[in-house]
Amino acid sequence: MLYLSLVLAFVASILLTPVVKALAFKVGAVDRPNYRKVHARIMPRLGGLAIFGAFLIGYLVLHPEDPTALFIVLGGFIIILTGALDDMFEITAKAKLLGQFMAAGLVIYGGLEIEFINLPFGGVLDFGYFSIPLTILWIVGITNAINLIDGLDGLAAGVSTIALVTLAGMAFMKGDIFVFSMAAILAASSAGFLFYNFHPAKIFMGDTGSLFLGYMIGVLALLGFKNITVISLIIPIIMLGVPISDTFFAIVRRVRMKQPISAPDKSHLHHCLLNVGFTHRQTVLIIYALAALFGLAALIFSQATLWGAILLIAVMLVAIELFVEAVGLAGKNYKPLINFVRMISK
Repeated sequence: MLYLSLVLAFVASILLTPVVKALAFKVGAVDRPNYRKVHARIMPRLGGLAIFGAFLIGYLVLHPEDPTALFIVLGGFIIILTGALDDMFEITAKAKLLGQFMAAGLVIYGGLEIEFINLPFGGVLDFGYFSIPLTILWIVGITNAINLIDGLDGLAAGVSTIALVTLAGMAFMKGDIFVFSMAAILAASSAGFLFYNFHPAKIFMGDTGSLFLGYMIGVLALLGFKNITVISLIIPIIMLGVPISDTFFAIVRRVRMKQPISAPDKSHLHHCLLNVGFTHRQTVLIIYALAALFGLAALIFSQATLWGAILLIAVMLVAIELFVEAVGLAGKNYKPLINFVRMISK
């Protein structure tokens, strides 16, 4: 039944996307070019509706059971409605945050929250009254992290698919059938959408898709790794290294420039890679590779000893810093790298 649900979700995503594309034009949910964006023509959005519809089909066929399942899906409806309203009418940042808080609150009401963690050298850290705020912060944070990287054709969909496949793999190794099933169905839905969203894209997922994927990844990651050790809680952070690090540096950058945290700019990782000289497709493939490396690191991390995990964290932090410094330098210093990537991406 699992294989059937995955195939149905994948095919449904492919079949639903052209329908959603026509709907987007009809209701005026389009993305117009401006100084911040890399596309040069009017593009339909709302593509997230196709991903959501395909996911629902796969979910209803398999119907994985868990006490939080209904609340997760209902929260997804709230997120989809929030994203769709933004795609059609461009609602305010506060209104979008309200929808995200409502969805997160619904999941918490259903029983999902970070209550405590076991400390690596003994003892338990009970979050007490902070458990609900921390849970909301995680869900809303990951939701917006995926939303922030949705700047190039196929970028958010591809990075999300890689993260979901990684999450499904780790859930399978843990024997968590519910998280494995939900992540796998959503990965199949997102992969089907990539047929129309990879460069050159025919449709954008819009906030409908990026918020939904971010919400689901945040919830499923939390569900799969809550109430265990500090080291284990770091696993989803590593798995989502690309969107989390990009969001972190965006916040630091805006605070340093004395701008609102929600203020848009063109200094995200994908913008930097484009400025260095990589093409649209090459930039997306590079970030896919980074996401896959983070996913592989998360899998290794989940099987490592305590000291091995600490060493891996140290190495990854150094690697991230070196990569950020490299991207920030002038493109002329990286012509050999650019030529190499161009050669292998032909």
